[in-house]
Amino acid sequence: MEFSAYKMDGLGNDFVIIDNRSNQINLNKEQILKVCDRKFIGCDQLIIINNHDKSDAKIDFFNSDGSESGACGNGTRCVADLLSKENGKNNISLVTSAGELKSNILGKNLVETGIGFGKTNWNEIPLSKNVNTRNLQIEILDNDNKSHIGGTAISVGNPHLIFFVNNLENFNIEKIGPILEKHELFPERCNVTIAHVINEQLIKVKVWERGAGLTKACGTAACATAFAGLIHNLSSNQVDIEFRTGNLSISIDQNNFIKMKGPVSDIKKIDIKL
Repeated sequence: MEFSAYKMDGLGNDFVIIDNRSNQINLNKEQILKVCDRKFIGCDQLIIINNHDKSDAKIDFFNSDGSESGACGNGTRCVADLLSKENGKNNISLVTSAGELKSNILGKNLVETGIGFGKTNWNEIPLSKNVNTRNLQIEILDNDNKSHIGGTAISVGNPHLIFFVNNLENFNIEKIGPILEKHELFPERCNVTIAHVINEQLIKVKVWERGAGLTKACGTAACATAFAGLIHNLSSNQVDIEFRTGNLSISIDQNNFIKMKGPVSDIKKIDIKL
């Protein structure tokens, strides 16, 4: 099987994008794993663009472990930019399994996407039982083996677990993430974020993404972290989330609707042979 695709990223959070609107490319799980394997093409997520009658396209996300993902903020921004360059529109509507997401193309590879409403009800995230989602009383250990207890659960189209700590560098996300991704409270697994509030307009993070592992950036994690910071009165309704590769700007309105703004890469066309 041979076909063309696109490679894009948002702050290093990278994607292989397959356009299925004219030529149908049907990949099985083994082939998805192959494309995502960094020894082959390599990406955090594989994105499939499909036709949709009432929007610019429908998009499906697959993690690098072959599982499906309900939402992917950076991936949505990348596809919106790609379609905008194709059709010349500055407003792009994309249907995902988490709902319809609308993006504004701001120029100079800058895209803002409305990710949806932040949710904290246990059954909407979802959690396996009714607990206080603002403090799950989950223990994590820092590099000195000291205990930190907390954890906030939030859904922004997919489930997130956020810890606010005083020293970000003293926590090993590669050790904590794989364990908590599969915590018994999260039947659909979760994205895990360790966050440090610099001030009310800036939060630094490390993210472990469910199904993909350590990632350079994660759009929905940025949105969830900003929302968690707001409900804990740690940050304002407009805040930058800082990854090692750059910042995403998050704004939250009075109805808890979240928008995410940030850069996307240039579009690279690639040929894949499976």
